[in-house]
Amino acid sequence: MSTKTVEMEVDASELKGEEAKLFEKLADFLKEKTGGEVTTNAKAITIKGQGAALAKKYIRVTLKKFLHKHELTEQFKVIADEENTLKIKERKLPEEE
Repeated sequence: MSTKTVEMEVDASELKGEEAKLFEKLADFLKEKTGGEVTTNAKAITIKGQGAALAKKYIRVTLKKFLHKHELTEQFKVIADEENTLKIKERKLPEEE
């Protein structure tokens, strides 16, 4: 059975201000958790590698853990964007009256 190289992209363009400082930490976190080759460009992180650690579901859970670790689950959520893309999206907070 041959293992093919998988490429996943994480769109972190909605991390702004203080959260933007976490971009590099997120890249390091993903590299550590997936063991894949991680590259960053502007506001996206690309992970290349092989195996189950690069399954979309695993990376989604890993992103959620990262947001939880940095107490950002109230402001952000992880959504599937395109086929091999996950996006960290800012939650729409209910308007206060």
